[in-house]
This record gives sequence, C-alpha cells and structure tokens, in this order.
Amino acid sequence: MLDKSQWEHLIPHRGSMCLLDNVVAWDEQRIHARSAGQARHTNPLRLDGRLRALHGCEYGAQAMAVHGGLLAQAAGGTAAPGFLVSLRAVELLRDYLDDLPGSIDVYAEKLLASAQSWQYAFRVEHAGELIVQGRAAVMAQPG
Repeated sequence: MLDKSQWEHLIPHRGSMCLLDNVVAWDEQRIHARSAGQARHTNPLRLDGRLRALHGCEYGAQAMAVHGGLLAQAAGGTAAPGFLVSLRAVELLRDYLDDLPGSIDVYAEKLLASAQSWQYAFRVEHAGELIVQGRAAVMAQPG
C-alpha cells in the first residue's frame, strides 16, 4: 500500500482537491485506490453540503492521474500533464456519495495509451457494491 506522501507529488491535484487517500495496488494496466474523502465536510466538490455521485468520475480521473504518474516514475521520468477530454458510458447507480460510511474503492484500468492520449475504464465501489462506472479519455497538454 502507498500512502499519499508517496505519490501526491506526481499529480497536479493538491491539498483538499487531492481526493484519494492511498493506493492499495497497481501494476502496468491497473490501479486500485481508496478514499474516505466522500464523507469529509471539507470535500471541495460538495454543493449545498452534498457530494453528488457524478463526482465519482473525478475520483476515477484522479486514479488515472496517479497511475500515469506511478508508471512514469517507474520508467525514470515524469508523466506529461493532460486534460480530461471526454467521459463515456457513465453510469451513476446512486444519487450521492457523501452518505457512504468508511472508504470507497476506486479502480482504473488503462485501455489504450499513446504519447498523446490515454483511455481508461474506471469504477467506484463501496463495500463491494458498484456505485459509479465509465470510461475517460485524456489528451496530453500541448507543450
């Protein structure tokens, strides 16, 4: 398990906007991260005191960013900054995340990768129950 201090410097998200707490496992294709941030009143994505299930997509995107950073670091480099350009086949199986006790599990799996873009499938689960899933595409920031 990797705590936040071991990977936070690899992604652009800082402070309370870094939503993930730790990385449970990762390899060349996948990452499994965990967070209890959905229940924190300081979560910057809350609106009117609630955290909508749609924000599970941001948890998935951050898992993708951490995965890319860890892969680049393992190869002796740094990940290219990217922009989230599309979400596809998103399924929200509940309305809100803030009422989920304990931690949520965030999984991302790399589907395609090139020097200019990446595609991932992601899912968010709570206590083994699927709550959000979809696919996301990221394009490298022009340098």
